[in-house]
Amino acid sequence: MSTLTAVLIIAAAVAALLLTAGVLLRARTGRGSGTRDLRRRFGPEYGRALELHGGDTESADRDLRERVEQYGGIRPLPLEAAVREHYGAQWTMLQERFVDAPRQAVADAGELLARVAATRGFPDPDRPEDQLAALSVHHPHHVEGLRTLRRAAHSASASTEELREALVRARDLFEDLMAPGSTTGPEAVRTRPVSGRHRRHLLKPKGSGA
Repeated sequence: MSTLTAVLIIAAAVAALLLTAGVLLRARTGRGSGTRDLRRRFGPEYGRALELHGGDTESADRDLRERVEQYGGIRPLPLEAAVREHYGAQWTMLQERFVDAPRQAVADAGELLARVAATRGFPDPDRPEDQLAALSVHHPHHVEGLRTLRRAAHSASASTEELREALVRARDLFEDLMAPGSTTGPEAVRTRPVSGRHRRHLLKPKGSGA
């Protein structure tokens, strides 16, 4: 083999290695960028997906991308003023009923949230997992409130305080869904301003301290 041939073979091998390294680097960079975008978009929901997939970033990313592909095109329907008022009154009533029947109030809150979501154009309540997946795309910072309600309502060991916390936490999702504008964001209009102090008072069981 001549010296020139050997040099050409080595040069070709080096070029192939550099090309492979470049492809791998771009793929890795692309995945990292995609992960960052998903983290920004989903916030706490990204952490839940990562935990669900045992810390496997690629699987979590794939799961969330599939949700966006399947449900990202949903354009929430507006609520008529009378419907919004009706749902708002129902939520206020179940908060007040919590004092006498906390577990039933939590169960009713879960059903009410599911009905409001369906009215806005999300999957129907008889498809609870699909509804949660769709809500996680449009309301990633508050969808856990509905999951918490459902867990609390079905837990025989949930204390009154745990039930109260579940109902308080779910209110953020309720207010998001009741907002007349976009699906989420700080500009969302509250259906009825309720301070944290007044909210805790509404949900305190009889005989408890202030």
